Amino acid sequence: MFINTVYHNGAMKFRVDKDSLGEVKIPSGAYYGAFTARALKHYKATGLKSHKNLIKAYVMIKRSAALANMQLKKLDSKKGNAIVKACDEILDDSLMDQFVVDAINSGAGTAFNMNVNEVIANRALEILGKSKGDYKSINPNDDVNMSQSSNDTFPTAMHLAILMDVNELVPAINKLIASLRRKAKEFSKVAKVGRTHLMDALPITLGAEFDAYATAIENAKHAVESARSELEYVALGGTAVGTGANAPKGYRVLAIKNLAKISSLILKPANDMRYALQSRFGVANVSSSLRNLALELIRIANDIRLMSSGPIAGLAEINIPAVHAGSSIMPGKVNPSLAESLNMVCYNVVGNDVSVALAVQAGQFELNVMLPVMVKCVLDSIDMLKNTLPLLAENMIDGLNANKEKLEAYIEKSLVLVTLLTPYIGYMQAAELYKEALKSNANIRDLVVKKGLMSKEKVDKILSKKNLLTIE
Repeated sequence: MFINTVYHNGAMKFRVDKDSLGEVKIPSGAYYGAFTARALKHYKATGLKSHKNLIKAYVMIKRSAALANMQLKKLDSKKGNAIVKACDEILDDSLMDQFVVDAINSGAGTAFNMNVNEVIANRALEILGKSKGDYKSINPNDDVNMSQSSNDTFPTAMHLAILMDVNELVPAINKLIASLRRKAKEFSKVAKVGRTHLMDALPITLGAEFDAYATAIENAKHAVESARSELEYVALGGTAVGTGANAPKGYRVLAIKNLAKISSLILKPANDMRYALQSRFGVANVSSSLRNLALELIRIANDIRLMSSGPIAGLAEINIPAVHAGSSIMPGKVNPSLAESLNMVCYNVVGNDVSVALAVQAGQFELNVMLPVMVKCVLDSIDMLKNTLPLLAENMIDGLNANKEKLEAYIEKSLVLVTLLTPYIGYMQAAELYKEALKSNANIRDLVVKKGLMSKEKVDKILSKKNLLTIE
């Protein structure tokens, strides 16, 4: 018979749990057990707990496994129903503070898997009227972890957590795209000097630039969504090495069916369970798509920073809304603070992708064990983007306005307009005009007419705003 012994250490009360390595003192109120207590001593790298979506994904897996094992008559229904009820409580945000193992823990996430097993087991014991730690009644390994291994559950939980987080990211990306499209429409008739190599080039509209920004983010979003589909194939049922050892026949299909239902995600058994444990190709794909999104965002943020530079000694083509004072010493200064913050977020996303890439290539033989760092990096990247993009759209993009007078003045003074005269006067003649205008600070229109190369009417027609911005 199990005896729950409680020890007092000052104000703290402890119970004694036992695992395969021996006895461990556990705070009496804790729902985790001996394995988790040992892990707490060794894994303190980040000081952060696992992501909420990873916790919920793992609990969904335990619930789905318990149902499958009961359906196959392998798990006693009294135990199984208590496990399912415990899982339901956690999915309803109960006991979230009991998932205490550091986000970067043991290889293959074994410590986190056991943290989940122990919390569910101890809550299920209470549901049955038993004491926490009475593992003869419900055991974290034999019952909660039945037909499973960390090696198939952690990759499956990774996929679920990333899928859930990406589903939260897509609306944030859409909000930014919508803001860029609205701004493109607003600026559709605002002409400006284009730039290539950071040097003056042929005119374009400010609206066309913002339309291109929206297209870039839309394409990046599609790449994220496409990469997401690879994660719908899960490793659950592969157990330790992809052979399904210790899992009953029919378990894999049932468990994944149950998991798809509780998660409301499209999930399918991986075509090759060995591959599903060895390779993290799908995770690498999502991470790289996030990196590529970040690269586009960095480029756009830098353009906005350049266009808003000034207001006197910079380009000053657009005005940015002030989100706070730009300087603690220079009164009135307005900085592109949100664009700068976006840059920093995106640099972090790029760095996370490097970590994921290194972890993905580090698998050996039947398993890649570098799972906790992979999922942490990907979820961190998604969270930063989903938190940042809506604020960027609302508090910066929506508030941009064009400095039309400055833009028109730049076009009027632009020497590159001579490019449009080249079909009429030839490249060499146009180049000479450019150099002369630059040296004498003359206007191209006036110089062409003055030299008798073309009538004023013809020059004005060729260099009209309509002709400048016509796209075939």
